Amino acid sequence: LGRMKPVIVVHGGAGRIFKEREEGCHAGVVRAALRGYALLKQGGSAVDAVEEAVRSMEDDPHFNAGCGSVLNEKGEVEMDAIIMDGKNLDSGAVSAVKCIANPIKLARLVMEKTKHMLLTDHGAHVFAQAMGIPEIPGEKLITERSRERWKKNLEPDSNPGEFQKDLGTVGAVAIDSEGNVACATSTGGLSNKMIGRVGDTACIGSGGYADNHSGATSTTGHGESIMKVVLARLILYHMEQGMSPEEAADTALDYMKTRVGGLGGVIVVNKAGEWAARFSTKQMSWATVKDDNLHYGIYAGEKHIKSVDEALASERKGF
Repeated sequence: LGRMKPVIVVHGGAGRIFKEREEGCHAGVVRAALRGYALLKQGGSAVDAVEEAVRSMEDDPHFNAGCGSVLNEKGEVEMDAIIMDGKNLDSGAVSAVKCIANPIKLARLVMEKTKHMLLTDHGAHVFAQAMGIPEIPGEKLITERSRERWKKNLEPDSNPGEFQKDLGTVGAVAIDSEGNVACATSTGGLSNKMIGRVGDTACIGSGGYADNHSGATSTTGHGESIMKVVLARLILYHMEQGMSPEEAADTALDYMKTRVGGLGGVIVVNKAGEWAARFSTKQMSWATVKDDNLHYGIYAGEKHIKSVDEALASERKGF
């Protein structure tokens, strides 16, 4: 069997990225893609690579996942995450988890250490303790920006919808040298959401899906809309019908927009290692590494290309 050339694609969320955050979002997705790719180059699995890339963005306060997550109506962080292995369709997810730094790590443990696929809230918390995952104070995850936004949204004349556009769910998809694909997605959800609200991220087929027979995808955008059309699975269905990753992504996003008025973004890799990063929102931060070249962008039609060596050099100097 010819060995595959590994590919990783990451996104830092679709929506509106305010000017002052652009550079941080650029740097964050590039760093995540380079980290995931480094693992793939050493022969690491697609699952390892997507977990590593997402963990890197959970730790980055620029994104609405892990540290930097938005707050629910009570002013707390509740996070959702999913990971899926395209080899055997194994998946693990957690929803409404609090007080842990990396929900994606917990999702992976759900996939590998339990017979279940999704653990929520208190049960996820008990499982995290059993697995020795350190608990951190909830405040540790809260940034000044999240708290400011939460306060603004509490004002009587506020429109939380306006702020939702600056979302920042994070995700990654990859194909490794064995030809296995995987996806991972993690989020803090919607600002000022009801307690216990779970969006698309933790739902298999909506927040992500991976199948070696077709490819892998991770989604971002308006969760309720994504769930209505089961966006991730819809994209893979279109690829199974013979569409390229780009066509499949655009067709599915277009359907979501016309059918339910929802906007979002997706990253896709197919079983041949072809990739796409597409969105119907104003912006989506994304980065890809393939053939030792890094591609990245934020605006529609924008694509920068650097060699990995060049990117790693500027990475070491501070982006």
